[in-house]
Amino acid sequence: MEKNYSPGYSRYVLFILMLTYTCSYLDRYVLSVLIEPIKADLGVSDTQLGLLGGFAFALLYTVAGIPIARLADRGNRRTIIAVGVTAWSIMTVACGLVKNFPQLVLARVGVGLGEAACTPPSHSLIADYFPPEKRATALSIYIMAIPVGVMLGFLAGGWIAHFFDWRTAFIVVGAPGLILAVLVRYTIDEPQRGRLDKQARAQAEISLVEALRFVATNRALILIQIGGAFYALSGYGISFWIAPFFSRVHHLQLQELATWLAIGAFFGGIVGAYMAGRFADYAGRKGLHWYVLTPVIALILGLPLTVLMIFTDSPVLALCLFVMQQFVFSCYGGPIYAAMQFIVPAKMRALIVAIHLFILNLIGLGMGPLLIGIMNDAFTPHYGEAGAIRLSLLAVTLSSVVTLIAFTMAARLLQRDKIELAHMV
Repeated sequence: MEKNYSPGYSRYVLFILMLTYTCSYLDRYVLSVLIEPIKADLGVSDTQLGLLGGFAFALLYTVAGIPIARLADRGNRRTIIAVGVTAWSIMTVACGLVKNFPQLVLARVGVGLGEAACTPPSHSLIADYFPPEKRATALSIYIMAIPVGVMLGFLAGGWIAHFFDWRTAFIVVGAPGLILAVLVRYTIDEPQRGRLDKQARAQAEISLVEALRFVATNRALILIQIGGAFYALSGYGISFWIAPFFSRVHHLQLQELATWLAIGAFFGGIVGAYMAGRFADYAGRKGLHWYVLTPVIALILGLPLTVLMIFTDSPVLALCLFVMQQFVFSCYGGPIYAAMQFIVPAKMRALIVAIHLFILNLIGLGMGPLLIGIMNDAFTPHYGEAGAIRLSLLAVTLSSVVTLIAFTMAARLLQRDKIELAHMV
């Protein structure tokens, strides 16, 4: 018998899932603010640090995401999430116990493996707790965890390292996830899959090959994958290197920049995620293409401001513009993930999210921090550390022009096909 859930309980589930996602970004971004002390302690280059923040994390995060999502489309999603939270929390603590750089790389690989179990099953659960016309807003609230996690990562990393050291920072931020794992496993119910979508129950189980074929034959989905990859290349690259940027260019102290970056990431990210979700749900009544156009509008407004942030000599202005950069970066998730939830069959949702994350994170998360690190080392002999990181950030920022083109083309295809919410529920 199908179980009905009250709006209050659905909001509780969304809140707990948001906390788990917050925890994942806290554990992920504490590394960003600790780059300078780690570099000094372990004697590593920017390229090695870019590898640590990029491929070391993204390798198993992307590879394991698809089989985990495949399991989530068939198995118990809350258990999968709980196991993942436990794994990445333990490995974050392990980051503070390492003795050398190779051990730190292995620990970050473990963090990535655990976090691969978070997003695809969470998106699938949210789609079964919230009706189609509310999903972009629900997913945007879930994605508000990103700025909250980044804020906490900056604050915890900067201040704990200031009073103690970078190793203690990893240990402190890793431990709370173990409590969340218990809450996910024992307080979240596993709903009937596709219960809020008409005809979802009649769908046969979908294989990975069928899901890949579905993506490969849907031009709009292909363009969304391309645009998302370059959106992430720019966004993740800047977010990972923003603390060293303010340290090297504007000479802010660790605890000072940690506080201001935390404030900027929180307010810019929260407002961006919420406004993007609300706007997409409102405009999306006229057609699904508006979900894809939402981040396009944000990018058009935000790209010039990001370039100004990189080259202004005023630290105050740069910090204010960082708020706008975080606003734009946060306008992506809710509308785009909601669009994909509408396009694909209910029994394919977690798997499609995992495929998207595989592409997005392999290119964006894997390459963004690494490319900036490589460019930093290459440019520093000619332009100094400050000039080098400015040029590196500019290069990845301009790569998001590809996102503008890809998303605009995808929106035109969706508009041409006249896909509307009324046809999908």
